[in-house]
Amino acid sequence: MNVQERFLHYVSFDTQSDEHSQTTPSSLKQLKLAEALVDEMKAIGIQDAYVDEFGIVYGTIPANTKKDVKAIGFIAHMDTSPDMSGKNVNPRIIPAYDGSDIVLNEELGISMGVQDFDCLKHKIGDDLIVTDGTTLLGADDKAGIAEIMTMAEALLREDREHGKICIAFTPDEEVGRGTDHFRVPAFGADFAYTVDGGEVDCVDYENFNAASAQIQIQGLSIHPGSAKDKMINALLVAMEFHSMLPVEKNPAYTQGYEGFNHLTELHGECEHAYMSYIIRNHNEDLFEKQKEDFRRIAAYLNQKYPEHTIQLTIQDSYANMRTIIEKDMSIIELVKSSMKQLGLQPKSTAIRGGTDGARLTYDGLPCPNLGTGGYNYHGKFEFASIQEMQTSVKLLLKIVENSLK
Repeated sequence: MNVQERFLHYVSFDTQSDEHSQTTPSSLKQLKLAEALVDEMKAIGIQDAYVDEFGIVYGTIPANTKKDVKAIGFIAHMDTSPDMSGKNVNPRIIPAYDGSDIVLNEELGISMGVQDFDCLKHKIGDDLIVTDGTTLLGADDKAGIAEIMTMAEALLREDREHGKICIAFTPDEEVGRGTDHFRVPAFGADFAYTVDGGEVDCVDYENFNAASAQIQIQGLSIHPGSAKDKMINALLVAMEFHSMLPVEKNPAYTQGYEGFNHLTELHGECEHAYMSYIIRNHNEDLFEKQKEDFRRIAAYLNQKYPEHTIQLTIQDSYANMRTIIEKDMSIIELVKSSMKQLGLQPKSTAIRGGTDGARLTYDGLPCPNLGTGGYNYHGKFEFASIQEMQTSVKLLLKIVENSLK
């Protein structure tokens, strides 16, 4: 299979992760793709491929060179975002995109407009894979999986010279648990790359510091006819909590290096309410200040209302890998030189998100991020460029080739 065929096959698997689940992986349906990948890896010659008890797929291509070179890892994640359904994805190919608005679903009146998505202006002439407007696509990160698998098959079928290649596909990246059980020593790589970004001319090694905040609000429900000086409406307290956070930290108002507090969930009734946030900032000091804002507001509301009205839990997810990567930029230079040989103009941007590589870097496996050719992740306007996916495969092969020098 080529990279396009693989990708279209992988998106047929519903692998949405579940942030509320306590199991590992968070949704058992991710294991169906994991098992299919193991079968495919063995079929193309990766004999030691397996899925472990935590749903992580591992496989190794032994070195066929006598040169003393470092082992390279390539990693992508199997799950799709909880933000939108990944079930019954119905992809469609737009051949030689002409730059006009794309009708995703005529019956529902859903279109992807160039005015709203500037990235489309740079994809004229490309063959695009889009959704039918009712699900996300799954390029995040099944495009990365398809590219790694296609690279691996090329190495094995074409008998290209290479060092040791270590491959892993993780579950639950989208809920911040992708590397909770990752076996770095057993993986066997000296350094690695996640293939989980957007533009293929990007190699990124700077990401958000990240945390999550869960807020339980205990109200006091009583008949509204006799509620005076008694009722505490948990939903109104939730609204009050949110109103006390800095307005400018709404992600809809941020870009570049600006951090945000993103309300991802709010539900409840008068008696009890629940709120969930993700907290992000590239700057560690500003990141700590954002978390302190949550603690300060919780303390204030617990003074205003009965004690324990607010129960706040903040959990760090991952840190900015730039601090580690900058100590040895050779793995970045390897990518940039490979890009130039393919006619790309390499660039690095601050990722307004995170990858499994961020945590792996702090676990001793330096792991910057490469692009996949996918765009508009986590929603119905997600799409992928077939030409960029093909270029990604070429880049991975070129990185392997140049690592021998």
